[in-house]
Amino acid sequence: MRTITAALIGAGQRGRGAYAPYALENPDDIRFVAVADPDPERRDLFRQEHRISNANSYSSWEDLLAGPKVADAVLICTQDKMHFEPALKALEKGYHVLMEKPMSPDPRECIIMGEYAEKYNRVFSICHVLRYTDFFATIKRLIEDGKIGKLVSIQHTENVEHRHQAHSFVRGNWRNSDTSSPMILQKSCHDMDILQWLVDSECVKVSSFGSLTHFRKENAPEGAPLRCLEGCPVKDDCPYYAPKMYIERDDWVGAVLRSVVSNDTSDEGVLRALKDGPYGRCVFHCDNNVVDHQVVNLEFANEVTVAFTMSAFTYEGGRSVKLMGTHGQIRGDMEKNEIEITSFNTREKETIRIDADLAGHGGGDSGIMRDFVRLVQSDGNEKGLTGAKVSVQSHLIAFAAEKSRLEQRVILMPEYMDELKREVK
Repeated sequence: MRTITAALIGAGQRGRGAYAPYALENPDDIRFVAVADPDPERRDLFRQEHRISNANSYSSWEDLLAGPKVADAVLICTQDKMHFEPALKALEKGYHVLMEKPMSPDPRECIIMGEYAEKYNRVFSICHVLRYTDFFATIKRLIEDGKIGKLVSIQHTENVEHRHQAHSFVRGNWRNSDTSSPMILQKSCHDMDILQWLVDSECVKVSSFGSLTHFRKENAPEGAPLRCLEGCPVKDDCPYYAPKMYIERDDWVGAVLRSVVSNDTSDEGVLRALKDGPYGRCVFHCDNNVVDHQVVNLEFANEVTVAFTMSAFTYEGGRSVKLMGTHGQIRGDMEKNEIEITSFNTREKETIRIDADLAGHGGGDSGIMRDFVRLVQSDGNEKGLTGAKVSVQSHLIAFAAEKSRLEQRVILMPEYMDELKREVK
């Protein structure tokens, strides 16, 4: 198969750190030939890593897409509210598109992007990477094989991990729904998508409850300053003390977080960034408004019910799930990469241990890149695990959940979707 070419819009942690490395590891599959990012340091670093010419290095997506088509595909990895316009322009110019989730914080824009992908007959994949993990692929196969009979209900938990919440959703880019997206959309559209995939039916009812309980100014310890490095009196007892999170954490997640905090990832560089930058703020003195815990109940057309919980207050990260069927049950722990199947008939238990890299969403980041390359190589003639039309449906479930939480009522999905479609027209 031919090597495809790609342009990256947004050379941040997801674009440069999660998806682009696939090209360096698989140069016969994909090669980056252009980059657009407003940060000159990040842009130049990506240009050097992928040996991109100066002529194809741009400070904005507008400049990149204004000229002649330079690649087969575009990866759009900008902030949530910056997806819509470059996506439409790229599709119009004949690019295939891989877009970081969520598609948009506006449900109408999601619907329009789905229509554009169909209109221009382009590959348009959204980075719902959980579908590409061995963990969830195995669970999907077990369901389809009838291992637990007919699926009846699911309990699914997203363990955000307390430090991840503090980093991304209290101090970071997704802390405020007015400038980014609601928590259920930004963080958990992954989960709405994987649940829809496992159930394999249309969602008909949604209800949700949740709030921002802990990371608020009134919960700040006495004497806590606005910034951690301004002499915090409780630094030894606070799990969110910035130097503890970004300097002392020595696992692979810590390395990723350092690169988000500062382009200079040395201890000195990170400390300088914490002194004045957003990641050095006290978690109780930020401008965050997204929830730190939320539950969502779903009912599907095939009568499967789902209880979903998202919580910041966990030690572990990853997802845990229990699927209940007429002949048995499945328990899964993504963090441990273990799946346990129990038969009601024999009372026997079978444990499957997934041999997969826990980094990169359990292998999902590289998995979606591999699939996207295959789809582009076929010029969209082959079918992928996901696509814009499917992603729109799961995004609308997340929007309905937030609507339910705010309006304190059950959302009937057919009515909600009809209402949105009328607004689009």
